[in-house]
Amino acid sequence: MEPDDDAAAAGAQRKGAGSYGQSLPRATESAPACALRVAPRVHSFGDGPAASPAPAQRHDPARCATFPQRHGEPAHAPATWVGGGLEPALSDYGGGAGVGGAALPEFVGAGGGEGIFRVPLRAAVHPGRPPPLEVRPHPLRETQVGAFLRTLACDPRRRQLWAGAECGVRVWGLDEVFDGWPGDAARRRGDEGSAPFRESVPAPPALCAAVDGANRLVWTGHRDGRIRAWRMDLATAAGVGGDAPLFKEALAWQAFSRLPVLAIVVTSYGEIWSGSEGGIMKAWPWDAIAKSLSLTLEGKDMASLLVEKAYIDLRNNATVGNMCSLPAADVKHMLADHCRAKIWSITSMTFALWDARTRELLKVFGIDGQVDLARLEAPVMPEQFIEEEIKVKPTKKEKPQGSFTFFQKSRNALMGAADAVRRVATKGTFVEDNRRIEAVAQAMDGTIWSGCTNGSIIVWDGNGNKLQDIHYHSSSVQCIRTLGERVWVGYASGTIQVMDVEGNLLAGWTGHSCPVINMAIGGSYIFTLAHHGGIRGWPLTSPSPLDDILRTELANRELSYTMIENIKILVGTWNVAQEKASFESLRSWLGSALSDVGLVVVGLQEVEMGAGVLAMAAAKESVGLEGSANGQWWIDNIGKTLDEGISFHRVGSRQLAGLLIAAWARNDLKPHVGDVDAAAVPCGFGRAIGNKGGVGLRIRVYDRRICFVSNHFAAHQENVSRRNADFDHVYRTMSFNKPHGSTASATSVQLHKAASANGNQADEDIPELAEADMVVFLGDFNYRLDGITYDEARDMVSQRSFDWLRERDQLRAEMKAGNVFQGMREGPIRFPPTYKFQRNQPGLSGYDSGEKKRIPAWCDRILYRDSRPVSIAECSLDCPVVAAVTAYEACMDVTDSDHKPVRCTFSVDIARVDELVRRQEFGKIIESNDEKVCSLLRKSHIVPDTIVSTNNIILENQEDVILRISNNCETSKAAFEILCEGQSITKHDGTKSELPPRASFGFPLWLEVQPSVGLIEPGETMEVAVHHEDFFTKEKCFDGVQQNWWCEATRDMGAVLLVNVTGSASTETITHRINVRHCCPVPSATPPVTNAPSDAVSGSKNNQSNHLQRSDFANFGSSEVHDLCDVPKRNM
Repeated sequence: MEPDDDAAAAGAQRKGAGSYGQSLPRATESAPACALRVAPRVHSFGDGPAASPAPAQRHDPARCATFPQRHGEPAHAPATWVGGGLEPALSDYGGGAGVGGAALPEFVGAGGGEGIFRVPLRAAVHPGRPPPLEVRPHPLRETQVGAFLRTLACDPRRRQLWAGAECGVRVWGLDEVFDGWPGDAARRRGDEGSAPFRESVPAPPALCAAVDGANRLVWTGHRDGRIRAWRMDLATAAGVGGDAPLFKEALAWQAFSRLPVLAIVVTSYGEIWSGSEGGIMKAWPWDAIAKSLSLTLEGKDMASLLVEKAYIDLRNNATVGNMCSLPAADVKHMLADHCRAKIWSITSMTFALWDARTRELLKVFGIDGQVDLARLEAPVMPEQFIEEEIKVKPTKKEKPQGSFTFFQKSRNALMGAADAVRRVATKGTFVEDNRRIEAVAQAMDGTIWSGCTNGSIIVWDGNGNKLQDIHYHSSSVQCIRTLGERVWVGYASGTIQVMDVEGNLLAGWTGHSCPVINMAIGGSYIFTLAHHGGIRGWPLTSPSPLDDILRTELANRELSYTMIENIKILVGTWNVAQEKASFESLRSWLGSALSDVGLVVVGLQEVEMGAGVLAMAAAKESVGLEGSANGQWWIDNIGKTLDEGISFHRVGSRQLAGLLIAAWARNDLKPHVGDVDAAAVPCGFGRAIGNKGGVGLRIRVYDRRICFVSNHFAAHQENVSRRNADFDHVYRTMSFNKPHGSTASATSVQLHKAASANGNQADEDIPELAEADMVVFLGDFNYRLDGITYDEARDMVSQRSFDWLRERDQLRAEMKAGNVFQGMREGPIRFPPTYKFQRNQPGLSGYDSGEKKRIPAWCDRILYRDSRPVSIAECSLDCPVVAAVTAYEACMDVTDSDHKPVRCTFSVDIARVDELVRRQEFGKIIESNDEKVCSLLRKSHIVPDTIVSTNNIILENQEDVILRISNNCETSKAAFEILCEGQSITKHDGTKSELPPRASFGFPLWLEVQPSVGLIEPGETMEVAVHHEDFFTKEKCFDGVQQNWWCEATRDMGAVLLVNVTGSASTETITHRINVRHCCPVPSATPPVTNAPSDAVSGSKNNQSNHLQRSDFANFGSSEVHDLCDVPKRNM
């Protein structure tokens, strides 16, 4: 479970809102508070990297302690000591450490149960959404460099889920998602918890994908400009695991010479269309592709060349004279309107509507629906011409590719500027830029849904007329998918919404902690791909009673998939006063980390100061840069102290002027540490300069978020309120992002977390620090001692009377009053005040004795907050991070600065989910024989009863034949889709040839079926027109130009149509087969070969009629039921 998901749910509950909103039914609510305790498993930091998670520790009820529920305890608890009384024994110059690593007593500040200081809500099963199937749990970002998943595609008939990655493609078998990896299978790092999958050979990043179920192929478009075809059968035959053989592509060709394939689509006639940058669009006829696929492996190169040369340049069809009516913007999306046999090509601001059969441009219009045919532009330079120009000048000194890139970019920039001028002239504003098109899909009723960056969804009819504008969410729409009468929308905030085709909102929930970038429907699930690479499957029926059963059953089985990890964390803080420490000082401060500590976090203050340094730091921050030579010196030397590269690995750092924070993880813990984000908040000089402020790191450890913040607050005795304000400002405004220069940021897609079109956070009133499972504040807080003189303080320190001094500590007083560090904890202070000392003077005699005689004070502190809502709580998935201070010390022998370094050691229990076990438990619930579960699943898989008016159609001349599809169900709508299973050609000499199906069961070019997709109301009948169209079906294309073609009028045509009927909650299908035949008269002469342009021939639909052959309303025996779900065995 992702902690950020829970935080989002917590935010919704704090606001008193939530669109999904069911309460969490649990059988254990009346149990004691610690009843879910799992035996902790201490991590050993000397055994080498962990290859796979260890078996889950099982719960022993007999060994579980019982604590009261504390129902009456107030949320706003006063400041208290927990863990027992203070021990009077003190070390000479250090501090306190628990005997044998035992926990020390802690001081807890007041105000922790209110508002933004409330502990974030956590649960074993998320209460605000349907329980998902975790196909691929959220991987650590650092493990995905060069391998991020970017697109999804699913073939429900083959029960496969495909994902395009930055390194190729991978495929999951839906029948294997509940299984574990084979025992000897090597797993890619980051995929340890994933369901088993198969991988392709390495390939450039896949940016788009389309499924061709007819030929059992998946088509992918790649960044290198190539289109690749992958055979589903080969993917299934490939083994599972890192050592298994990788499957190869069946066909690949260079679609664009120097441009990426941004969009790909299979048309209603089985052609493949693709779009790229600069508005370039190409189409490949199916005949050329089919011929290439039929060649043997030895002819692979010839097959690629054959398809490459067969393309059709679609911009030529939109060019009149020397002007083109298409915008020169990138074609980001393409959509096949199977209902009307049209194609939609979409840029950021415009739509273009094409005839899929004739490839004719029908209409260009803007996001507001205005027809935009007046935007005539010079055509884009043909790629072939560009290549020839480059070949003419092959000298090394010249860089033709760069010249072309400069030309193209310059031209695109000019065209973009022209677009901006046009928009200003027509609208007077740039507001429409906030409505860029980000997603498009076709609903089963034939409407087209487009999503925009401002969260609005526009519904269009098939002719590009605007029907409806829907706006339920402020975040950017990232993807849309449809099935039956439902529409799913994924947003950049991670939210998923379900609507009906009328636009009514049915449900919504937080699906992921980051943008939902793609969706695919297969089996009984809609799968969502998050920006971080995680994949979840959500029941198509949600929201439904099945969600409640799954939630309750999974909550009751929590102990089976709960694992408790224990790690040691060393946190150190030091105000170095612009000095550099000796190796001995660093060893004294951090040397204890070399034993059993797994994570080391160090915060420094005053690494460098001065007006020039602050000005330079502010200038760097303004352009996204940070760091300095002094800061790098400290990082390098602390790394040497920790044996970086041998024992530890640095995971992140952040510097803001004189503030610096850095973290190191022990090598055997490193596989479980990642997603490191950094942040900086200046507090000096009007909250703009980094002489005061905070720098932070947010680190994911065992799937839990832990934040560390190094601070330097306002100085001087009297500035207590300013210090409180500095903390409040840092706590409320710290916003994390990837560290500058992080290798993990080298991904092809960068999306801002939870950002709306206006750049606002989805939950602005909840600080990011409040969402973390554990927060540690460290640094020079500058709180002093009140009501005491310099001499009195010196005397008390020499007498070790720290109890008396603590009563005058400003920080403790403010925490008791609930004014600062609300709800945070601090270990017992058993060491002398750490400020202010004279440099290079050891012992307590080194306190400042100069003219100012600053009163000694505990300026340097370390405080924390974990997941405990009360002082006594057991580590569980409801309370996933429980920490204890085992040592809190100052290094009094270090004399390099006027401050002493302080360190604090934590023992942290972290509860996490064994994803394999929970996925298996999920499968057991779905596949159980529970009567209620089976009943709900059977109900969700019901396909409405339908009949077709005929199973044989004979076409004569160009008359329309009306096929009627009737929905006999009185309660549910029936969704239908008409495909072509195959075709045949019979010549007048009697010879007959069977042709394989076209891509995605596309229609032959001589046959029109409209509408071929639709929704039928209960008890209603849909009329479908089946029409023969004269067309020059044999065409040859070379380098984008049609060379010659001829009509097939001398042949009898035959086709087998499939009428697939589905419901709204699964992909289970009932199929009706219909034979279509067109008889041609015997010609008197052989028609000549024609060289006329394609638009010179177009069939006309004259003399339309409702002629129907064998048109009895009967349920013919040719109907078949395809059970894709297999309810009792695999209810996917």
